[in-house]
Amino acid sequence: MKAWQLFVHSVRLIVNNFESALRISGVLYLVQAITQIYLFQNMDTEVLPDGTEMPVMALEDSFAFLLLSIFSVVASLWIAVAWHRFVLNEEYPSGWMPKWHGANMLGYLGRSILIGLLITVGCLVISLPLGLMAALLPFLLPAMPVVIILFGVWVFFRLSPVLPAAALGQTVSLRAAWSETAPFAKVILQLSTIVVAAFLLIMTPSLLAAGTESVIGLVYDLAIGWLVTMVGISTLTTVYGHVVEGRGVE
Repeated sequence: MKAWQLFVHSVRLIVNNFESALRISGVLYLVQAITQIYLFQNMDTEVLPDGTEMPVMALEDSFAFLLLSIFSVVASLWIAVAWHRFVLNEEYPSGWMPKWHGANMLGYLGRSILIGLLITVGCLVISLPLGLMAALLPFLLPAMPVVIILFGVWVFFRLSPVLPAAALGQTVSLRAAWSETAPFAKVILQLSTIVVAAFLLIMTPSLLAAGTESVIGLVYDLAIGWLVTMVGISTLTTVYGHVVEGRGVE
């Protein structure tokens, strides 16, 4: 199955280039890890009159968390651009920090925001008829979130070629990306299903332990977070390489 080949190839890129993956993402991912650890240590809960628990943070801690979050976003962009360029342009890291491509990272951020907005609008649009169907056929209600998530991921992958292109300093419009991926629409839907299922599987322990504030859970989340980050970026790279550049995945 082509979708499975795409996913396996994405994982294999990381496994076969593990040292380079660590050089590209190791130090930068520490920034994201510090942000998560800070949140873990400084987040409290407040019980509302109705008994609902709401997460709260002191004002001075909120400013520090905001600053760390900004650094975390920059680190994420840096990792994504560097990995795309490593796989597609064979731009190897010379040390434990990849080369800085500020303009490419800024373009990557802008395109990511635009794609996010389009996906949000699309999910809102399809949620209306799905909601009506669920109202008429209540047994379909549990399937609604699954359908909406799959739709969002599918649209994301359909538009995703604009992101590796931005990392390479090239321009691919959203319309062009949608057209390029049109012949692979079914394969991308299957790939979206595999990705969502895989991510849910490895994140199940975290979901089950949500709200327990376990140190072991935090360590697991940090380790899995790196894997999810790298596999996600690698999958975008594979889709671009296969769909746009015609690279094989066997």
